[in-house]
Amino acid sequence: MAERQRARLVELTLQDGNQDCADCGDKNPDWASCTIGVFLCQTCAGIHRGLGSSNSRIKSIHLDNWDKDQVQVMEMIGNIKAKDKYEMCVPPYYKRPTSQTVDVLKKEWIMAKYQRLEFTDTDRQDAYNVSQKSGLLWKLGRDRKQFAQRRFVLSRTENKLYYYVNEENGKKNVIFYFQQKQPKAEADLDFLNAVFVPEKIGNPFGLQITYFKNGSTRNLFVYSENSKEIVDWFMCIRAAKWERRRIAFPDRDLTQLAEDLTKDFLMEGWLSKMGPKNEPFRRRWFTLDRRKLMYFEEPLNAFAKGEVFIGHKDGGYSVSTGSEEGDRGSNSQNTSSYCFTLNTPDRKFVLRAETQDDMHKWVMAMQKVVEMPLTTQDSKLAGLLVPKKSSNSFRLIKR
Repeated sequence: MAERQRARLVELTLQDGNQDCADCGDKNPDWASCTIGVFLCQTCAGIHRGLGSSNSRIKSIHLDNWDKDQVQVMEMIGNIKAKDKYEMCVPPYYKRPTSQTVDVLKKEWIMAKYQRLEFTDTDRQDAYNVSQKSGLLWKLGRDRKQFAQRRFVLSRTENKLYYYVNEENGKKNVIFYFQQKQPKAEADLDFLNAVFVPEKIGNPFGLQITYFKNGSTRNLFVYSENSKEIVDWFMCIRAAKWERRRIAFPDRDLTQLAEDLTKDFLMEGWLSKMGPKNEPFRRRWFTLDRRKLMYFEEPLNAFAKGEVFIGHKDGGYSVSTGSEEGDRGSNSQNTSSYCFTLNTPDRKFVLRAETQDDMHKWVMAMQKVVEMPLTTQDSKLAGLLVPKKSSNSFRLIKR
C-alpha cells in the first residue's frame, strides 16, 4: 500500500508545474508539503519545517510513508493551484528567489507566501511598499571596521537613501528626525545597487549597498538581526526604484520596468593585477558589478582602489586569455597560464586568476558584458564614472 502511494506521488511530480520546486524553481523536487500541497526541493523543504507542522508538514516523496488522504491533498492542489492562491498579488518589483538565491531571500519569500499571506492582498505589503521607510541597521564603519547601529531613511520623494550617525533623537517622530538632522551620507537611488553577500560580511542577513558619488563607488555593508527587516529594506529599495520608473515610463510593461532594479554581482573574488609601469602583480579583491570592474585591497573596503567601465565590443572593448606582457613578479612557472587581459581603448588590464576554473569564469563573465548592448543607464554611468576622451574612451579612476 505504501509503495503504491509513493508511486502515485512520483507520477504527480511529472505533471506540469510539479516538476520544479514551488518556491525556488529547482528541478526534480524530492520533498512535499502534505498540508499546503506543493512539491519542494530539499532547501525549501527545510525552510518549510520552520513554519511548523501545523502550517506545513514536510515529507520525503521517496522515503516517508504517505497515507491516502495525504496523497489526495497533493492530487487536489499541486504547485500550479497553490501558486494561483498564494502568489495572486506578487508585486512586479518583488525579487522572486531562484535555486541560486541566498537563503535569506528564500526564507522570507516562503514566510511571506504561506505564513504572512502577503501576496493574497496588496494591502499586506506596507512593510516595503511605502513612500518613506526608516529604521536601524548595523553598519560597518569605514575606518574602524566595526559594526554600529545607524538610522537609515529611504525617501521616494527625494529619490534618496540616507543614513544618520547620531541617535539621540531616535525615538522622535521620523519626519522630524529626517528634517532636523544632517545625514552622514546620501545615495541617489538611480545609481544604487543592493546585493546580499552573507559570506563576505560574515552574517546570514548581510547586505551590500553600493552607490555612486563624486566620481567613485561607495560600499555600505549592513545587516539586521532580523531576516524580515533586512529583506523589507531590500524590497523597499526595489519598490522605490520601480515606482520612479513607472511614473517616468507610463506606457512600459510593468514587469519590464522591474528588470535590473537590483543586480547580483556577476563575479567576485581574488585576482592579481599587473601594474601599469613595469610593476609586479598585486593581489586584489575584484568585483564585477554590471559594467563596473572594481578592485579593492580587502573585500570589505568602503572605496575601490580603482574602477574600470567596460563598454561594448564595438567601442574597442574585448577580453582575451593570456598576456602579451609576460609574467612579471611571478615565482611560479605555471601561474602565467591563468592570465587574461581586459582590453579597453586606453589600456590593457592584465589579470591573473588563482585557478584555471576561476580564469574561465572571469573571462566568460567579462565576455558577456562586452557583448551586451549599452543601455541609457549605462551611458549615464559611463559619463559619471570617468572623464571621456572620446565617445568610446574611458579612463581608470585610481585611488
